[in-house]
Amino acid sequence: MIPEVTLSSPMTPGGAPSWPGAVWIGVADIADLLRDGRTGQFLGVVPDVEGYASARILIRDGLIPLEFAHVPLVNGRALLPIPETETPAATSALPPMSVVLCTRERPDDLRGALNSLLRVDYPDFEIIVVDNAPVTDGTARVVAAIDDPRVRRVVEPIAGLSAARNAGVHAARHDIIAYTDDDVVADPGWLRGLATGFTRADDVACVAGLVPSGELRTLPQAYFDWRVSWADNIEPRVYRLSDPPEDVPLFPFQIGRFGTGANFAVRRDVIVDLGLFDERLGAGTATRGGEDLDIFFRVLASGHCLATEPSSIIWHRHRSDNDALLAQARGYGRGLGAWLTKVALDKGHRRLALSVLRHRGRAVARAGRAYCAIAAPPPAFLQDVPRSVGRTEVLSVLGGPKALWHEQRRLRARQANP
Repeated sequence: MIPEVTLSSPMTPGGAPSWPGAVWIGVADIADLLRDGRTGQFLGVVPDVEGYASARILIRDGLIPLEFAHVPLVNGRALLPIPETETPAATSALPPMSVVLCTRERPDDLRGALNSLLRVDYPDFEIIVVDNAPVTDGTARVVAAIDDPRVRRVVEPIAGLSAARNAGVHAARHDIIAYTDDDVVADPGWLRGLATGFTRADDVACVAGLVPSGELRTLPQAYFDWRVSWADNIEPRVYRLSDPPEDVPLFPFQIGRFGTGANFAVRRDVIVDLGLFDERLGAGTATRGGEDLDIFFRVLASGHCLATEPSSIIWHRHRSDNDALLAQARGYGRGLGAWLTKVALDKGHRRLALSVLRHRGRAVARAGRAYCAIAAPPPAFLQDVPRSVGRTEVLSVLGGPKALWHEQRRLRARQANP
């Protein structure tokens, strides 16, 4: 008899599925099956799947992700594999952490993200909500309604995600600072996963966790899921400039292989030594992004070790409509262009880039063609996603240099008139 496991969804749906290919997202913990020596397959039972014909299930053993399975749904059930697993080493070190959540005028999203953070299973952590350039008291009211001494709010009057992240550094009480966003759901084992990442090697300075899609009920969400490269990599790794990985030919410039700004942690002394986050980059500025690319790159370029840790999971709700998707595409492109401009203007980083170009010329050409290929989305998306979305992102890269110059002028003005 095939065993059954009840599946759970990490996110409350934002609405009904709006396209025939909508994918139900779920999680199956098969620790009990593995403990009983089960092999082969099991049935995943889904409580409510109206409008969904298939599912993407994260199969895991406790906190350890084993496999993402994409399977059809038949009468609310999915036939799933029982993957092989190895007994993980126990994580004895659980240092206190400061969680920094930066937000601006999105109280409903913030409320949901905080509710998930308060359910995180970790012995000692604080939550710092950075209210970035507020124009209403919406964020303040959400935080005030939470009766938990671990949560506090700080205000950063300068608009921009990097300024907000830096405010979190200054407010943090602990030596490890974990960052996430306000449009996410934190897995209960999120911080334990980050702690595991720091134990992967003695010199780990930064850990990037897994950020899977938490909802795929609209085609714009499915397009974004197709577009990103950091949503389903379940292999833990460590990266160092002194030991470039052969399978990442443009290392350390292939930042998408490491993670994204919605889920990472960094040692406080390292981020301070690096000069904090670059306030010319990030959402809320003219560059509209790039601050996470920049910090991951600077950690590696300065000789530190970066670990990717799939057992640290933050579920992300992608933009569900085309207007938001186009805005995000512009931000991704402009942020990339601004970051590449910054790299080109730094003598040491420019030298590193030229070295990669000399030794990995073919890989650079392939990467360039692959990036430009997103200008033509697969036909499956074109029934409900603008044909221009990929082209918008690619062309927005060209606006990066001007945006960086604009933010440089603003930064100098602030420094001259503090």
